[in-house]
Amino acid sequence: MNKKVGLLLSLVLFTISLVNGQGNVKIAKLKYSGGGDWYANKTSLPNLIQFCNRELQTNISAQEDVVEVGSPDLFTYPFVHMTGHGNVVFTNAEAENLRNYLLAGGFLHIDDNYGLDPFVRREMKKVFPELSFVELPFDHPIYRSRYVFKDGLPKIHEHDGKPSQGFGLIWEGRLLCFYSYESDLGNGWEDQSLYNDSEASRAKALQMGANLLIYAFTVY
Repeated sequence: MNKKVGLLLSLVLFTISLVNGQGNVKIAKLKYSGGGDWYANKTSLPNLIQFCNRELQTNISAQEDVVEVGSPDLFTYPFVHMTGHGNVVFTNAEAENLRNYLLAGGFLHIDDNYGLDPFVRREMKKVFPELSFVELPFDHPIYRSRYVFKDGLPKIHEHDGKPSQGFGLIWEGRLLCFYSYESDLGNGWEDQSLYNDSEASRAKALQMGANLLIYAFTVY
């Protein structure tokens, strides 16, 4: 089975599980080089998965996997999450692997955990030299795939007083990568005791995360 077929099969299996509760799909956190803390937000994905399985009746494995940018295993995950605060470096081979994964139907969510922005923009240019991040309009389907966010990406934590923004890389009309900036979305998925966020704030973060998963698994 080639990589593209394997990834598309994973997407189909997830769609089946979404409809009738069957199947079991895994998602992954992206491990990268450069010194940045790719491993940040240890409770975020498990909490998001728990929320989706409970509220949307999905059947996602309770614990996320870890996958390296250059690994062929990348193609077994329909949804990959990337976070951190610092430097990111992709080799040419890693950039090519990530590009092929996204073109094959995969989806990457990048969440700036404050400080990631200049590095991830630089490295994603290696992946798609011909594309630039564009801010998505508030009526984009990703803001209403399950829960409606009429004002776009929710603001979870303050850092520099900037508004939260949702950017995307779009290839031939398809959103390949969603980049949440100045939001701290992943922090909102974490255990409540870590940041003492209000339940309302955490609910918005988890609902937006659910939108990302539903969008990634049903639009390909």
